Formats: sequence, structure tokens, C-alpha cells
Amino acid sequence: MSLTIGVDVSSLHFYRSGGRQMAETVPDLSLVPQPLWQEAERRALVLRPLAALRACPREQARAAAVALGVSERQVYRLLRRCREGGGTLTALVSSGSDGGRGKRRIEERRDALIRDAVAELYLTPQRLSAERIVVEVRRRARDQHVRPPSASTVRRRIAALSQEERRRRGDMEVPEAVLGSIVTAKAPLDVVQIDHTPVDLILVDPIERRPIGRPWVTVAIDVFSRCIAGFLITLEAPSATSVGLCLAHVASDKRVWLDAIGVDADWPVMGRPRCIGVDNAAEFHSEALERGCAQHDITIDWRPLGRPQVGGIVERVIGTLMELVHGLPGTTFSNVMQRGRYDSDKAACLTLAELERWLAVAIAKLYHLRPHAGLDGEAPLRRYQEGVRALAADGRTPPTPRDPRAFLIDFLPVVRRTLRRDGVVIDHIQYFSDALKPWIERDGPPRRILIRRDPRDLSRIYIHDPDDGGYLEVGYRELSRPPVSLWEHRLARSRLRRQRQSDIDEGVLFAAIEEMREIEVQARTTTRTTRRNQARRLGLRVIPEPEPRLSEPASLCPVRAVENTASSEPFDVEEW
Repeated sequence: MSLTIGVDVSSLHFYRSGGRQMAETVPDLSLVPQPLWQEAERRALVLRPLAALRACPREQARAAAVALGVSERQVYRLLRRCREGGGTLTALVSSGSDGGRGKRRIEERRDALIRDAVAELYLTPQRLSAERIVVEVRRRARDQHVRPPSASTVRRRIAALSQEERRRRGDMEVPEAVLGSIVTAKAPLDVVQIDHTPVDLILVDPIERRPIGRPWVTVAIDVFSRCIAGFLITLEAPSATSVGLCLAHVASDKRVWLDAIGVDADWPVMGRPRCIGVDNAAEFHSEALERGCAQHDITIDWRPLGRPQVGGIVERVIGTLMELVHGLPGTTFSNVMQRGRYDSDKAACLTLAELERWLAVAIAKLYHLRPHAGLDGEAPLRRYQEGVRALAADGRTPPTPRDPRAFLIDFLPVVRRTLRRDGVVIDHIQYFSDALKPWIERDGPPRRILIRRDPRDLSRIYIHDPDDGGYLEVGYRELSRPPVSLWEHRLARSRLRRQRQSDIDEGVLFAAIEEMREIEVQARTTTRTTRRNQARRLGLRVIPEPEPRLSEPASLCPVRAVENTASSEPFDVEEW
């Protein structure tokens, strides 16, 4: 997907939770120790509802103090931090061990012994007892010549485990409604279901127009209105990153993105989901996704195993999208029987960017405006707009991230690199900003820094500042370089390897990307002329080819008639 950011990349930018500087350092989500994260989750469960009130009654503050084991004054202090942080979880993370009440006094090596033993032996289906964990921690401490922690310390750590961790171990029977149920929603973005599927279409690369295989689509649908809240098209297999980027698309204002890809349409759905319904795939259980959702107060509702009907809403809309895709050249159809003798590779002609535009038009100009059987014939967009008006009448709006860019950063993949005199190098690309000079000039060994980057736009990276807790937005060292995606970058490196280019540096890499883009432009302008000339040489009558009309996805390419078209889809197809 495209990402357009109109900011001077040479300047320094800080992104913090809620867009305001906190009194305490805000750590990157991946750096918060698990015990501190669990304590912040416990605090958030009690304090977020109180922070949403205009004023917290003293009786409720007292009850919260008892529940959290802190003073009433500390409750009001935490509420202030929660409001200033926009409700993010890191606003409630303890600042660290200083010997005070409720702080960790155990040193890091001993703490790591407990964490590792609990993760490897306790949180498993084998269900080892707490006593066995205590014995194992003591054994490991002796082997590493570390003073063993007390049995009570180990038992307290086990008792502090979250419900989700205990559910994975099998300790507790969680009521079915917690894991998933037939979902209902009372307002826009109350519940958003997310799922992936390989698209029934062979794509071609934009350079040589050769088949490159099937992409994946991640779709998010608003249960209340049946509007598609966001999607992501990628050639990478599903991961926590693809889920995070899809969530960022859900939360963002889509006008900038639609303008960037050249689609004139209205797609007003935007905001932070209160709950996401997902299946039990590994990417939905990743620590990165769980922490990102907890940070922004998004509940994850995992479907119960063996109950696919719980996710039927998103499954049906994906089935609908695939039905439309079956009308495009290069479709693989749903199965071999449907495909028959149709040569998908030979017919393929769409690139990833063209498919993204096609889907945007299909969703915004067709699906959202058609009567929907699940809404008693009402159009999804109209239902969404009515829901927003109903919220406005109550003085509310769909929840939105206070800082959309900070929201995006929290879901981006992490890389770690060493800071050098000339900046940072990632995949042969140099990044530098004057804001890095104070770090570079510090005495001592080179610093290992944490970086987040958006795979859709490598022109800038976000470097975590451990002193401040914010992120430095740093651009290319050579500002004249064009923005490129990670996929385009990998394609260029692969092309250079095929040309037996052994020394790949930044100049060679971007020269290859520029050459590929020139070939792509030439291919777009010459493909139609080439086909017409071939027809003339064969003595065929040349029929002028109309320009493709992206505003009518269903009529782009008629489906070729095939035999045995009975579908074996597990869900009905949505009506458009």
C-alpha cells in the first residue's frame, strides 16, 4: 500500500503517546519488561474507565486504590498520566525499580532466570507445578553462579501472569464469550473483524510484466455497518506487521491515501477499533500485535477453535471480493474445477499497485453503496453514517488515535542497528540527520539503537530515543533519493544478483530502481501499441481498446465461461 508523508525528512521529529511530552520516559513497546507490562495492563483495566469520566468521584478513586494496592493520591496521579497519554498503556508503566512500594527490587539476571523458566516450563500444556518452577529456577541460578531468588518471589511472579497467558497454558476455562461469540455491535468500530486470504489472482511484476504469483489481502470489516474499514495488499505472507498495517489503515483518514493512488472516492470510515475479532493464527497471537493493541486500548477477541462461523462476517466479505476478482485476467478461480483449462499465468496482466487501485474502487464505489442483505437492504455506508450521527447526538464520536503517526509507529516492525559516524545503514541504504550528531559525538563504544520502519516507504525511519522516549524521524542521507517500498528494494537487489553484480552499494541500488521504473513506464505506454501491431501482422481486424474504467470493477474483464463452476465456499457470499 502507498504511504504519503509530507514532512521535511532532514528535520527532527518526536512522536510520543498522545502527542504530548510525558513527565516520564515513554519506552518503545518492545522494550518494556513483561512484569512491568502486566502491571500496566492491570492498572489500565481499573483506570481507563475512570479516566474517561470528566471527574473521578472520590468513592471510585478509593475503590481503585484498594484494587491496585496503592494510595488514593497515587490513583489520581495515574489518572492524570492516563489522560495526558491519551489512554495509552505506556502512560501507566512503572518508571522502574527505585526501591519504592510496588517496584521490582530483584536484579536483572535473577529476574531473567524467573522469566525464562516460567516461559519455558510453566506456560506449556504439560502444566508443571509452581514448586517445580521454583526448583528449576534455583538449579539454573546455581549453574550460572547467581544468588537464587526466593520461592515467594517466583510464586508471586507466577500469580501475576495475565489471563491470556494462563489460557494458553490451559489453567483456566475461559467462558466462550471471552474468546468469541456470534458478534453484535452497537456503534461504528465497536467490533472490527480481521482476516487474511491469498487473492485468487496471479500478478505480474511492473518491470517485465512476468507472473510473480498470488498476493495476500488482509481485510478489516466493521461489524456494525458492514463497511470495509481497511485492507492491505502485500506479496508477503501474513504476519504481525501486516495486521498492524491493516489496523493503521483502519484508523487513518483515507483521503490522503486515495489521492496518492489516484482514486476519486469517498471512504469516511476511520478510527480506532474498540475490539478486533480474529482467528487463532500465529500472527494474531504475536507479542508485537498484543502489545500494540493493549497500548491503544484495543481488545483482541480470539475465535474459539473449531467455530469458524464466529468470524463469518469477514469470511463472507472476503468471499465477495474473491467473486469479483474472478472477473479479472489472471484469476485462479476458487479451485481447479472452476479454473478448467484457463491459463492464469498467461492471462495475468495486473501489478500489485493496479490491484490495490482496483480494490479501492470496488470497495468505495460499489460495495459500500449497494444494498446489503445483512442490513435489511440498507447500504453499508449509509448505516455507518447513521451510526456516526447517533454517536454525535450523544456527544460522542468513533474513537480515533490522538496521534495517528504514533499509532502507526507502534505497529511497525523493529530492526536494530549500530549508530555509526555517518548515521545508520539498513539494507545498503544510509540514513542521517543532524539530530543524531549529539549521539554520535558521545564517548564510549558505538550505540546499538532500536529502529522502526514502514515496509511501504523506506525513505524514512523512526529511531527510538532511550533518553526521551520519543522517536526521531530520520530520512535518507542523500535527500534526492526517491521513496521506495521494501518489495521494490528486494526486487532491485534480486535483479542485480541475476546480473552478477557482486558489489551492491546505495548508488548501484537506486540506479537499478530508477532503471526499473523507466522500464515500467515504457511498458505501460508500449504494451497496447505492441498488441495492435501484432494483430496487424497477423492480418486481424484491429479494434480500438478502451481505457480501463476503474470505477466499474465488475466490468473490467468479463469472466471466461468455464464448466463445473459449483462453489465449495464455506460461507455465503455477501450481496453487493
